[in-house]
Amino acid sequence: MSAVDLARLQFAATTGIHWLFVILTMGLVPLVAIMHTRAAYTRDPVRRAVRERMTRFWGQLYVINYAVGIVTGLVMEFQFGLSWSGLSKFAGNVFGAPLALETLIAFFAESTFLGMWIFGWGRLRKGVHVTLIWLVALTAYASAYWILVANGFMQHPVGYEVRGGEAYLTDFGALLTNSSALVALGHVALAALTTGGVFVAGVSAWHFIRDTKETELFRGSLRLGVWVSMLASFFVVVVGEMQRPVIERTQPMKDAVLENSGVAEAQARLLKEHGPGDYVPWQDAVRVSMDVMTIIGNTVSTLTLIAVVLLWKDWLIRRRVFTYTLVAMVPFPFIAGAGGWVVREVGRQPWLVYGELRVEDAVSSVSTASLAVSCTVFIALFVALAATNWTLITRFALRGPEATQLGATEPLQERQADVQAELTY
Repeated sequence: MSAVDLARLQFAATTGIHWLFVILTMGLVPLVAIMHTRAAYTRDPVRRAVRERMTRFWGQLYVINYAVGIVTGLVMEFQFGLSWSGLSKFAGNVFGAPLALETLIAFFAESTFLGMWIFGWGRLRKGVHVTLIWLVALTAYASAYWILVANGFMQHPVGYEVRGGEAYLTDFGALLTNSSALVALGHVALAALTTGGVFVAGVSAWHFIRDTKETELFRGSLRLGVWVSMLASFFVVVVGEMQRPVIERTQPMKDAVLENSGVAEAQARLLKEHGPGDYVPWQDAVRVSMDVMTIIGNTVSTLTLIAVVLLWKDWLIRRRVFTYTLVAMVPFPFIAGAGGWVVREVGRQPWLVYGELRVEDAVSSVSTASLAVSCTVFIALFVALAATNWTLITRFALRGPEATQLGATEPLQERQADVQAELTY
């Protein structure tokens, strides 16, 4: 493999694995925030105790995913300088600011709010504590916005001018309102909510299959997960289709590949505009990924709609075939998300910054041997982190609320003892 191929493989593998962490983090945190809000403002002590345990159970799974996932995010920042110095040199003046803001939000604001929420159980007033988890959710989506602003520039560069072979920002507003970023943000947010909803519903369904004693806790979780995934999966398909006019206008070759027609015409047009070169991306990968994403999206939307209907009179719980179906659905949104990432990134090849910088011109002057070692180490590390993450999540998810350690502070235990005494009295 050439140095370019190794650099692309390394970035594709690490980014793809990191994305699986991100989509679950963004999907779970709003659900945890909803659970915590309901728990904090429920007056009935029995229901409040159940909802608080629900919040702590799902919050712990979220914290595990976030803690391991943030390690993979740190590596992403370094790769721009290590393997893609040409990109940093050409576009660093433009997307350096969005990446810096994303780092400040994700690694400072979001982490700070999350840490205060984790250690605030039994110590903070309920209004402050609930506000913190909503701030975590807000900063998570703000972080995604800034990443997509940077990525949107690479997909459809706007608000800049090239001087001396480098891009300089001339219109910050155009960068922030880039259609390639805004529509993608809506699609990503809804895909994440679908992932989080299906995950919550699937784990809850598994506990009903095992005849859990935590009936009320998992019934509430199941209802929330099914409703969120049903609504989000419907709109994710709608917003996904809204990206097609943007792609048609900004990336004619990707549009031609997705339509499976007009590829030769698009190639001829790009030859006239940009000179000699092969402007056709890996067509099979783009089309198959698009088909997989579309099929899964429609399948999840249909099945979650049926699940919402079956919530009536607990039919969803009583019929094991439906609960098994929910469990089997858990991997689907992750596969669809990976497919969407392939369509977005592979579909714009051979451009790194569309129409301005080709991939082969952005790779750092690093030996093939060095890149081979770097690629092997990074991929092995990311696979190990992903395996660790899902081993921990699976272990704690299957153990249930009794294994939850989040919020198990002395003040919280005292408060639970007070509640139990009140109920006994």
